[in-house]
Amino acid sequence: MKWSTQQSVFSSFSCRLSTFIALRTSPFDLFLLFPFYIMTWKISTVVVLATLLPSAFANPSPSNLHQVCTKIQRAVSSSSTVFYPGSANYTADNAHWVSSSTESSACTVEPGTAADVSVILKLLGSNKTPFGVKGGGHITNLGFSSTTGVQISMRRFSSVTYDTKSQTAEIGAGMIWDDVYTALEPHGVVVAGGRVSGVGVAGFVLGGGYSWLTNQVGLTVDTVAAYELVKPNGKIVSVTAQSDPDLFFGLKGGFNNFGIVTKFTLKTFPGSKFWGGVIAYGPDQIPAVEAALARFANKNTDPKAEIIAACNFMNGSMQIDNIMFYDGPTPPSGVFDDFLNITSISKDVSTRSYLSVVQAGQVPAGARGAFHVATILDFTPTTIAAVVNETTFWGNKLAADGAFLVSYNIEPFLPSIYSHGAASAYPPVRNAGYLPINLNFAWTPAKSDAVFHSALKQSALQLTDVAVHAGQAVAQAPLYTNYALADTPMERMYGANLPRLRAIKARVDPGNVMGLAGGFKF
Repeated sequence: MKWSTQQSVFSSFSCRLSTFIALRTSPFDLFLLFPFYIMTWKISTVVVLATLLPSAFANPSPSNLHQVCTKIQRAVSSSSTVFYPGSANYTADNAHWVSSSTESSACTVEPGTAADVSVILKLLGSNKTPFGVKGGGHITNLGFSSTTGVQISMRRFSSVTYDTKSQTAEIGAGMIWDDVYTALEPHGVVVAGGRVSGVGVAGFVLGGGYSWLTNQVGLTVDTVAAYELVKPNGKIVSVTAQSDPDLFFGLKGGFNNFGIVTKFTLKTFPGSKFWGGVIAYGPDQIPAVEAALARFANKNTDPKAEIIAACNFMNGSMQIDNIMFYDGPTPPSGVFDDFLNITSISKDVSTRSYLSVVQAGQVPAGARGAFHVATILDFTPTTIAAVVNETTFWGNKLAADGAFLVSYNIEPFLPSIYSHGAASAYPPVRNAGYLPINLNFAWTPAKSDAVFHSALKQSALQLTDVAVHAGQAVAQAPLYTNYALADTPMERMYGANLPRLRAIKARVDPGNVMGLAGGFKF
């Protein structure tokens, strides 16, 4: 309860008490009732003060935070280290992909073992200390993996172990996908991970995960064999579909609600040579690219072929950067011919490694920024034209507010992508081929944060309206968790899964320890 509300409650009580005294008591009655008034005053004061206590615990003083940092430093093994402001590790542990997601914590801790994560989590829970858990730091929502309390950086969980017998890879929660692909390349296998450079493993998998293999194998959560999880009570468990079906379901898209994942075991898929890269088109070629995108989105049936068409407005003009991927050394004739035949301003496509395709899709970092998402069912000429219109409209409109980049990603998958996996926290619906449009805005001045967040919401609604008026049933379609703004309603992401997810949360974390960390909460 905020102080304004507490003040209102207190004023209401005082008003009613005064009215009672004025209308219902004589001086003698007042004398007799005086002890009652004093008692009532004390009770109301206690009630008001009690409502202030949660705020005090939710915002511990710097000295209390420092004490917790010291406790952690003394309790963990030599495999883990606590860092303080002024050290290079402290700065790196707090740093995020966009500057607006970075906070200054009281200290950072780099655990080196699951046992130390257990020690840390129990201390944070018992001391009611706010904390953040950072994997790769690619999230754009402030406070989701950052904190002003204790920042946990998972960077020491950085190993990849490939098992030839099970055809799986154990991947540390502190890695980025670039390094995972590098480690697996000598084995001639890949995993269904991030599609552009610099994306972290942990948040990507825990949010769902659309990959270059999604047409063939589903989302990344559909390829998880096991999670090594440190529960809120400190117990370290391996969660599989057999060991705990409900918790396994919840971890597939349920973020950090159930503890801290230290390791993911993912299925691997054979492959050493792939075709792909980026072709950039200038403003004059946009109508031709729009037509090519519509044809690809509605006519391609090859599950090995995927694209991300990024409509980017920078420096006063728009271009489309089309990232193409084919699971094989050479795509069949006709799959990408439309794009290859359009005059481009730059072209970098070839047969290459999986990592090389991913690193061809570089995304600018360092500015302030945020993602949001609209969901549609079909990239028709109308919806593609709407995306292009939104890009130019907001690119021009937001220039005065310090826009660095206004970008919309068109991601056409096959309608069968959700048929590859079992039930999971996300997506809540698997019988419809919902497609995400990723809105990615970047800007410079902090004073413009609210302007850009508002623009993201308005634009997502506009794209949804266009699809609805075109006959697509997407008014309440699920929104992709890894793209959604921080204040997106839980119902819009998890739908009918919410009651089950809340029940799992209550069982696994009855003390709401993970509520001390940021993120979407059940």
